[in-house]
Amino acid sequence: MLLKSMVKPKQRLTTVQEDATLEEALKILEDSGFRCVPILDKTGRLFRGNIYKMHIYRHKSRGGSMQDPVTSLLKNATKYINLSAAFFTVFFTIKDLPYITVLDDNNYFYGILTHARLLDALSQSWNTNVGSYVITVVSSDERGDLATSAKIITKYTSIASVITLDSNEDELIHRTLFTLPAGVPPKKLQRIISNLERKGFKVPEVEDLQSHRLA
Repeated sequence: MLLKSMVKPKQRLTTVQEDATLEEALKILEDSGFRCVPILDKTGRLFRGNIYKMHIYRHKSRGGSMQDPVTSLLKNATKYINLSAAFFTVFFTIKDLPYITVLDDNNYFYGILTHARLLDALSQSWNTNVGSYVITVVSSDERGDLATSAKIITKYTSIASVITLDSNEDELIHRTLFTLPAGVPPKKLQRIISNLERKGFKVPEVEDLQSHRLA
């Protein structure tokens, strides 16, 4: 996965140096408005962890010294990925974090990938800016279902993008989202749906990308 275009680089980030006090770190957080920022070593190259505003507030409310080192409250020291990381590594590592730290090939701090940027990249895979409809096709997950359903659709139009969703553990079904290109008229859409359903597929949902409502 090419992360460079998605990552906010170090030069554009607010960070805290590892020798800062909690008082200094809190000021940086409050001035920036961020709830969490990376902690780097004195060289600015090595990622030490993250510091969260809420943890400093909690520490202060319990009578803790604000002159303690910021590293005393660092979190997520092992939560990072490399620029060459695969998509699934990125997706599941970032799941419970405000952002995921990205290291370069030398394991130096490169920047961060935020939830918002990742979701933006995923939304682009729908090709919503050039699509007309997204149709959800449900199958029994038999071998060849994807090829068959795609063949039916391409009898009428090209396909702008395809995303498949795994079935639930207790369901022997598979959902595939096909984005149709711009210019597909409603009558052609209905012919596609009818043909899919005649072949045993279900089409429970159609999203009209132009009006952002369910068709």
